[in-house]
Amino acid sequence: MTLNIPFDNSYARLPKTFFARQVPVPVRAPRLIAFNEDLARVLGVTPGDVQEMAEVFAGNALPEGAEPIAQLYSGHQFGTYNPQLGDGRAVLLGETIGTDGVRRDIQLKGSGQTPFSRQGDGRAWLGPVLREYVVSEAMHALGIPTTRALAAVETGEIVLREGPMPGAVLTRVAQSHLRVGTFQVFAARRQVDSLKRLTEYASARHYPQAEGPMGLLRAVRDAQARLIAQWMSVGFIHGVMNTDNFSIAGETIDYGPCAFMDIYHPNTVFSSIDRMGRYAYSNQPDIAVWNLAQLATSLIQQVEDPEAAVQEATEIVHAMPGLIQQEWLARFRAKIGLTTEDKGDEALITDLLTRMAHNSADFTNTFRALGSDKARDQFVNPEAYDEWADGWQTRLARENDPQTVMNAANPAFIPRNHRVEQMIQAAVQGDFAPFHRLNAVLARAYEDQPDATDLTHPPTESEVVHATFCGT
Repeated sequence: MTLNIPFDNSYARLPKTFFARQVPVPVRAPRLIAFNEDLARVLGVTPGDVQEMAEVFAGNALPEGAEPIAQLYSGHQFGTYNPQLGDGRAVLLGETIGTDGVRRDIQLKGSGQTPFSRQGDGRAWLGPVLREYVVSEAMHALGIPTTRALAAVETGEIVLREGPMPGAVLTRVAQSHLRVGTFQVFAARRQVDSLKRLTEYASARHYPQAEGPMGLLRAVRDAQARLIAQWMSVGFIHGVMNTDNFSIAGETIDYGPCAFMDIYHPNTVFSSIDRMGRYAYSNQPDIAVWNLAQLATSLIQQVEDPEAAVQEATEIVHAMPGLIQQEWLARFRAKIGLTTEDKGDEALITDLLTRMAHNSADFTNTFRALGSDKARDQFVNPEAYDEWADGWQTRLARENDPQTVMNAANPAFIPRNHRVEQMIQAAVQGDFAPFHRLNAVLARAYEDQPDATDLTHPPTESEVVHATFCGT
């Protein structure tokens, strides 16, 4: 085998209560759709020939050093606790220590049934695999912590969802797949020794400076506060912020019914399963705090003085809204060209967002066009923008180079929902050109690309995507 993955597996050396040994289930006719050479170089992965990579990344062949496992976890799903979830359609092949010194997981998603499949088929269909590939790589290009896509493979098999769909497997890379739910399952089972072992492992792997369970809680809080503010700054809606989809590494994980807003409105929801709007755009900061509280509840169980731990954990969790707001304000200051601070900045930003919501303004295009006449063109009533811009221009007088600041904070390109759906429909018909084009353009999200201006256009009425789906 010429494909070489320099595995250095640590999670597989933990007690067997943490996972199930599980090899991927082979597929009929794997065909490589995409291989991320830039990410492979970071991982230290040496590519093989195309068919060899198709076999490995479909799960038909195990590379040397792989120790495939399905991880155990539980979690709150839409606020209701599910006592056992786990990797129902994913297998962790192992870990590498990259050329940058960072340890990362390499996981096959859609690789067949595991002991945690809960009567599911363990497979993925082509659409969600391509969506996660495109959106996760776009998030990386936007500078937002995220899992990444190493490869996508067609399986040559049919997956039954709302109808027969072509099957596929995604190779996902993450700093780890540890979730709040990984801690919850041991806490719920009162397996304190396992909980302690997990806490020590997680701290050593992600936050070596953290001291004890509360140190880990504080570190996760800080990472997630930064992440949520970054989501908000690009109009990203995760869609399913269950605790089993909440990474303690502070990365965006589990791109199911995710979406980027076109027209700005704080209550925007896309997920087909989020019928009550729990995970709407504007609710994401509050849900992040709620999720952190569930992690705190789990971590407290291992502490010898639980009363003192409850008090400390409460202080840590209660500080999170303020931290998110600080991060949000810093990012939105940059989006309107500000590097200095003024007590009126938050009101200035909020006023703009309110006017955008009332005037059906496109989130990405409005911010990208600030400072030009094109920004007012995003508003149904351009005078609403003009009224705001008068005060903004006065505020900008104290800034040195606001346009450069804005261009660095406001992407020109995002993976718009209608373009992602069009890409998927083309791929189902065997045309992967739109998929490859999206990846190429989104890799340079902050650059003006005249030959790709069509990808900046909001959807027409017939192109609007009203709901997104998780694909399971």
